[in-house]
Amino acid sequence: MPVVGKRLREKMPVLWCSLPIAIPALAAMVDFIIGDPWHWIHPVQVMGWSIRAYQTIVFRFCKSPFWQRFAGVVLGIGLPSLSGAIAGGSVWLAWHLAAWLGGIVAVVIVASCLAGRSLRRAAEDVLWPLNQGDIPKARQRLSQYVGRDTQALSEPEILRAVMETISENAIDGVLAPLFYALVGMVIAPAVGVGVAIAYKALSTLDSMVGYRKAPYTYLGWFSARSEDVATWLPCRLAVITIALLSRRPGDVWRMCQRDAPADPSPNAGWSECAYAAALGIQVGGANVYQGQVRQKPRLGNSTRTIDNQVIRQGLQLTRRVFVIWLVLGLLGLAFRYGLNCG
Repeated sequence: MPVVGKRLREKMPVLWCSLPIAIPALAAMVDFIIGDPWHWIHPVQVMGWSIRAYQTIVFRFCKSPFWQRFAGVVLGIGLPSLSGAIAGGSVWLAWHLAAWLGGIVAVVIVASCLAGRSLRRAAEDVLWPLNQGDIPKARQRLSQYVGRDTQALSEPEILRAVMETISENAIDGVLAPLFYALVGMVIAPAVGVGVAIAYKALSTLDSMVGYRKAPYTYLGWFSARSEDVATWLPCRLAVITIALLSRRPGDVWRMCQRDAPADPSPNAGWSECAYAAALGIQVGGANVYQGQVRQKPRLGNSTRTIDNQVIRQGLQLTRRVFVIWLVLGLLGLAFRYGLNCG
């Protein structure tokens, strides 16, 4: 064991054992206060560059569905595994040089997996011009965050798009990375960091190549299915938490069972419906993608109109779920590492 780490463990055993517990808490604070600095290279950017380079090679040399499917499996397994190994290995190496250095590296990487501040900033970026009556500006800013065509959206449609975005991305952008980071931390800090980054890579793959339409029909199928499986459990736990916070758990759960299966995604429909049921709104309806009208299933009952207050309540709901999971996770980590230090 390196001298610095050995001395730290011998002289400050409480600090040594508290570092794994402090990592998720500090990462949450970094994301809440700082978020993702605009001009810094983000792990997701590096993943995106790698995916684009890989798909360029695949589309050039792999013409048959079989080989594109095979390349998709390699991509879906390789990128999350490699990303997780690099992140976890970096923490392991830094930790063995000095525990405090490993803690810093772990905090930075876990914070990069959490998109809570980015999600709030995206919503506020669209709401600000909308509140000023500048609908064209709101449409333009919304186009940076959603895949649908925004040029002709009315104010209610813009608000619905924002609500659908924050309710869907709350799972794969905020809650699921936290879930996997906490679960992995039970084993070791490096494992928690590695698992969180691996999930982030899988989520990035799904957003970039996980489409049924050409040219990603065969290349993206494995990543899309894998992301569905990885997100299933944290999504259902989030729905249960939201239902409990709504103080109408039975109603929210029944509404999700009624409406969510109509959505083609096994997770997005559940998360959007949970928010809709808890807030008393309805999402879904006609959207336009590249000039093609696509009808999304209606989720929830429209007892309230979607407005700024509803969207802010949705963001607050995500924060409350996040804090509850974080506190429960920290208690579990305190029990696990407290026993080792006792």
